[in-house]
Amino acid sequence: MFERNVAARTIPVGRIRQILLCLIITCVLAPPAPAQRSAARRSVRSNTAAKVDGEWASFRGPSGQGESAQSGLPLTWSQQKNIAWKTELPGPGASSPIVSGDRIYVTCYSGFFVPGQPEGDQKNLRRHLICVDRASGKIQWDQAVPALLPEERSIRDHGFAASTPATDETGVYCFFGKTGVYKFDHSGKVLWKSDVGSRTHGWGSAASPVLYRDLVFINASVESESLVALNKNTGREVWRAGNIKEAWNTPVVVTNVGGQPELIIATHGTIRSYNPDKGDLLWTCATDIQWYMVPGIVAKDGVVYSLGGRSGTAGLAVRTGGREDVTGTHRL
Repeated sequence: MFERNVAARTIPVGRIRQILLCLIITCVLAPPAPAQRSAARRSVRSNTAAKVDGEWASFRGPSGQGESAQSGLPLTWSQQKNIAWKTELPGPGASSPIVSGDRIYVTCYSGFFVPGQPEGDQKNLRRHLICVDRASGKIQWDQAVPALLPEERSIRDHGFAASTPATDETGVYCFFGKTGVYKFDHSGKVLWKSDVGSRTHGWGSAASPVLYRDLVFINASVESESLVALNKNTGREVWRAGNIKEAWNTPVVVTNVGGQPELIIATHGTIRSYNPDKGDLLWTCATDIQWYMVPGIVAKDGVVYSLGGRSGTAGLAVRTGGREDVTGTHRL
């Protein structure tokens, strides 16, 4: 279905960030404009001209597939056009905003290796969860979390706040790499913190928390080469799967061809499916893709699609619902 070993097209990092934020935020805020970062600060913009039904409470929306049923959304922006408000944040970040009711949540970082500023000292590195009023753009609260040191000396392309938070009626869930997984209530109070590993990587951490029933799934490939399920009420570990290598993608829960849920993640050399409730490995499929697995899994009609690689990219499609090694039976 996909041509293998195709050379990747190079796009400037800043342009990639601008394009992705434009697409994601359009679906989120009815819609806000692309987030644009000054040398030292990040801003969130919003357009409130169109009505939003439902919420955008996690990375790539409710299904994890970036799907929205809305229509009539603005397609063009400028410094004035389709901008309702603009709010400066304490620092830069590469995460996406999420929406819950009248609130917007977004993360950023400050104090160390901020573009356009002196490098600074790692001891001053802070990751922030920001709550913004959806109508006015005013910051309601800012919860700053000190970094667990040592951290990487630099993360060139996206800095130290790349994971998008997730939210439900009980709180907001954030993944800050080796510093840990945090749950905040909607007033900014820390409810629990959980460690998922202590390693770092030159490319940083990027996967976002995924909520499913009473669980929070964390791709801790960087921190411990693990996929971890935490109880969302207590932060306690429920199950852990190992050997998750070179995986920066956010896991997705899909419904297979038999109507059952599967938790899918792409790792170095394989796509893997797990029982989301218990962590049992359901099936694996070889990818023939070397190096990093960064793009998120796309799922449609019982088939999952994955891309990856570095100096060259490749992709594949796999039917869900299999067992054990499905490379020869379910790979399309």
